[in-house]
Parts: sequence; C-alpha cells; structure tokens
Amino acid sequence: MKRRTAVLLLAAVVAAGLLGGFASGWWSGGHETVAAAAAARLPDGVPEFFRNGGKHLAHFSGDPDRWKNREMTFLRRAEEGNHFLDLEDLDGKKYPATHRYDGLKMVYGELKKEPNKVGTLPYAIVEYYEKLTVGFYDHRKAPKDTSVPMKCLVYGGTLAHYTGDAAMPLHTTRDFDGRNQPDGTVKQKGIHAKVDGFPEKNKITPEEVCRGLEAKKIDNVWEHVNTFIAESHTHIAKCYEFDAAGALDKPTDESREFILGRVRAGAQLTLDLWYTAWLRSEKLPNHW
Repeated sequence: MKRRTAVLLLAAVVAAGLLGGFASGWWSGGHETVAAAAAARLPDGVPEFFRNGGKHLAHFSGDPDRWKNREMTFLRRAEEGNHFLDLEDLDGKKYPATHRYDGLKMVYGELKKEPNKVGTLPYAIVEYYEKLTVGFYDHRKAPKDTSVPMKCLVYGGTLAHYTGDAAMPLHTTRDFDGRNQPDGTVKQKGIHAKVDGFPEKNKITPEEVCRGLEAKKIDNVWEHVNTFIAESHTHIAKCYEFDAAGALDKPTDESREFILGRVRAGAQLTLDLWYTAWLRSEKLPNHW
C-alpha cells in the first residue's frame, strides 16, 4: 500500500470511529466549515440559489473524499493525487499553465516520477473552477432551468474541497505525516491526522471563519492558485512546532488561532474562486 494512501485510510478509520464522518483533507466538518463560511460571504450579484446553498455546498465539499472509498478501485486511484501537491518533488520546476496532461507529461517524462505521488492539486482546483464557470454560464442563458442550479452546487462544493486541501500546509509537502530520519524512523508520525481533525475537534465554526471575508475577483486563476499553495507550504514548520509542543493535542490560543487562520485562508480562496467564476461566466462564448 502506498504510504500516503495508508495515511488517508487511517484518517478515515479515525474519523469514522470518533465522529461518524468521512475521511477528509480536513475531516468532513472542516471541509464543510470552509464551504459554509465562503457561502455566507457571497455578494448579492451571485445567484440567490448559490448564495443560499451553503448546506448543499457543505455536503458536496465532502464528495472527493467519498470517492476514495477503498472499494472504488478505479475512482480512488484516479482521485488520490487531486488532494495534494508535494512541492519538493517538482524539483524546482512549475506545472505547465496549460492542462493536466502537460503536467503529467512533465512529471513522467522530465522528472521520472509518478503524478499520483507528486500530486495534481492545482489542476483539480482550476478544473472545477472552470466547470463552475460553465455552470454559471448555463444559468445566465437558462435561468429557469431547474437542473442548472443542482450542477452548479455540485461543482462549487467539490471545488471547495480542493481549496480546503490547499490551505492545509501538510497537503503541500512530502513530509505530510512526519519527517524521515537517517535511522529510518519517522519523527512526529501522526501529525497529519492531528491537523486534519483540529477544526472539527475544537469547534471552529463557519460563523467565526467568515468574519471579515470579502469576495475578490482573481485576475489570473492559475497563478493565484499556485501562489496560494506555495504560501501554504511556508506554514509547514509551524505545524511541526505546534505538534512538538503538544499544542495540537491540547490546543493553546496560539495553535487554535493558527489553524483558524488556515481555515479562513481556504474559505477566502473558495469565496474568490466562486465569485470569479460567476463574473467570468458573463463573457463566456457559446459552448457549441
């Protein structure tokens, strides 16, 4: 079993045993909090069905982890790389700003690595942003078609999962669950589940996450998403510091504020991408 897959399955067991939930980049409650907080701050120009769809967006934000069900052998393997990007494994290169298949070609051909081990998170984010943009276009063209809001909520909720993953620093590094030592041991193994479960275990709510968030238009989505992931990567050391101090097991004001900040960052990215998708949909050419 691949190491990262094993950790995600362990998180699934922990989440199911303690909370009756689903395995998540954050636990299911953390992803739901990101989506609900972002929905609460959508401006009036965004369609009402979407602004009022926080409950549905929150539910759909859990779907990418449901797709990792161990019985779904095709779907699980296709999905697993979408949740992370181990920036160290790009060897200083950047993913092409074209499409997923150019990225896969780079990882296979130039880096001689497997994309599902390096991660494809930025592509997952931008692909679902574009799916939502297409859905919003359809709503503009056929505002009375009741099928369209359903797909917009699904796309928007799924997007919220990946943006939440991007805000979790351990989804940006090969040191996602401890650091390998020269003697072959792994120092601080188990940290991933501690950070994942923190928002839900410590009752970080959508109400406190959304305070002060304002939707902003993103000019270059691909660059913005990759810059966000790189910034998230800078918080890895802080995760390990809090864990070493025991502040993830027994939260302090500082550790709670740190994790709250990461959840807020995920909600802000989600909010901005939803808003940008709506604005972009106005000038989208006809599909056909």
